[in-house]
Amino acid sequence: MAGNTEPLSPRAKLAVTAGKAAAAVSRAAGRGSGSVIGGKVALRLDPDLLARLAQHLDVVLVSATNGKTTTTRLVAEALRAAGPVVSNALGANMPAGITSALAGGSDAKFGVIEVDEKYLAGVARDVTPKCIALLNLSRDQLDRAAETRMLAEKWREGLSGSKAVIVANADDPLVVWAASSSQQVVWVAAGQAWKDDAWSCPSCGGVMQRPGDDWFCGQCGFRRPTPTWALTGDHVLDPHGSAWPIHLQLPGRANKANATSSAAVAAVFGVPPQVALERMYQVQAVAGRYDVVSFLGRDLRLLLAKNPAGWLETFSLIDPPPTPVVLSVNARGADGTDTSWLWDVDYTQLAGHPIFVIGDRKLDMAVRLEVAGLDFRVCETLDEAVQSAPPGRIEIIANYTAFQDVRRRVGN
Repeated sequence: MAGNTEPLSPRAKLAVTAGKAAAAVSRAAGRGSGSVIGGKVALRLDPDLLARLAQHLDVVLVSATNGKTTTTRLVAEALRAAGPVVSNALGANMPAGITSALAGGSDAKFGVIEVDEKYLAGVARDVTPKCIALLNLSRDQLDRAAETRMLAEKWREGLSGSKAVIVANADDPLVVWAASSSQQVVWVAAGQAWKDDAWSCPSCGGVMQRPGDDWFCGQCGFRRPTPTWALTGDHVLDPHGSAWPIHLQLPGRANKANATSSAAVAAVFGVPPQVALERMYQVQAVAGRYDVVSFLGRDLRLLLAKNPAGWLETFSLIDPPPTPVVLSVNARGADGTDTSWLWDVDYTQLAGHPIFVIGDRKLDMAVRLEVAGLDFRVCETLDEAVQSAPPGRIEIIANYTAFQDVRRRVGN
């Protein structure tokens, strides 16, 4: 538990040292940050290391299909008002990556940890969090993540005995179902733009009714809880009815929703909404997302969209036509190898934009755009797409590994 400052055992210290050495070798070999391999080595030497590293921290876990990396960053900024923070800011969100992050934070007071949805229950068991933020659940990586209701069920079972304060999105029926087994829940009205994963009731399978912003099951009575925190326009409404302005450098409504959930999390740790929201203004980009970079004499804005819900949010961010748009999709292991999700995205929203398609699965994207009746050009490389684009800032929208490819090419 937090507050226990029992020193690490010799075995744990050896595991940390070996993990850092492995990470350094990986970095020197040009294989990325080394956080995952470092964590794997450390956990092999001491399987209980994650729990040991977290014992002196007040921990918050952040999990969701969309928005968890950004929300983790916003929460970390907010909590720095109350003390030093250790966080897996680069998004290595499985146990090995989390272990590596915590190994570097011996002086921290707070641990702000992004967790992959499938690992949430196990990590929560290991680190005894004070707070868990649940933002949304939507289809993603169809070849490995199964369906969203099964994930919600896993969350529900895994969190049922937790003493953590659960900060949960009241607008997502799957999240509400998952969080409802917990003893302490703070409900946040953060919104839900993508609704196609929650038309049936997660409790009984009945058809969900959705009048306005409300939702309920007509068969079993499962319904939207009353939120105590809410996003209203450009303000966060707190439980006392006070409205606090949101000033972010990150674009779009989705990030205002992330800020609202982050303010509710910060309040669990005693940081007032005004202080939390002011600190969130510091965040300009998150692991390259939203960065504007100069490349081949053009300004490129880098936008990440990994699944249908993410693409829907991203389309709301881009500059209006005739702004050129480059779409890049891969289907490597980290993306999920099934690209059928492309058919769930309404690409007609890109009508009027000059569209350029790149990436490993550019032909899959080309077929999808052809069916949507859009004009586009398939290019072999990012360089070709940028050089072919008409004047103006270029919006680059890419899924996970395609986004990393773009960042490497533009030197970001």
